[in-house]
Amino acid sequence: MWSSLSKYFGKYPSQAKVARLLLEYGLKVSDGAVYCGEIELADSSIGRAAGVDRRIVRSTVETIESHPELISVFGRLRPTAMLRDVAPVMGWSAIEIIPNNAQTVGIVADVTGVIAKAGISIRQTIVSDPDLSAEPRLYVITEAPVPPEIIPEIKACRGVKSILIH
Repeated sequence: MWSSLSKYFGKYPSQAKVARLLLEYGLKVSDGAVYCGEIELADSSIGRAAGVDRRIVRSTVETIESHPELISVFGRLRPTAMLRDVAPVMGWSAIEIIPNNAQTVGIVADVTGVIAKAGISIRQTIVSDPDLSAEPRLYVITEAPVPPEIIPEIKACRGVKSILIH
């Protein structure tokens, strides 16, 4: 995805930093502003997070709104709650899958299939985008602790390099 959008920021690496941050966090651009859900965010706050001046954030918003392809993407983004760090507090498990190659087809299907076969309900799965993350991961949050006996089965799934349990 990023490769098709990055061409609009080729001459503006600082704007590209801001755009990648917006994608990573699911921050929407609408009516000249940036939103986290329905909450409008200050340009200065986004600038601090991206390591750029607030004026770069403003320029990025203007660039996004001036290109139909960009606004069709950035105008539809939504943030998602990541339950990984909450899982232990709730008595759930959080499994982090490190892939050999994030482009391998079927990693999610195989891993969730092993978990389902064990009769464990899945509350959430999140996959980081290989275009946006240097080290993409699959996170699977389960409603019950993962029994140790299925860990080798998960590790044997296609594309799985290693597993971390949180």
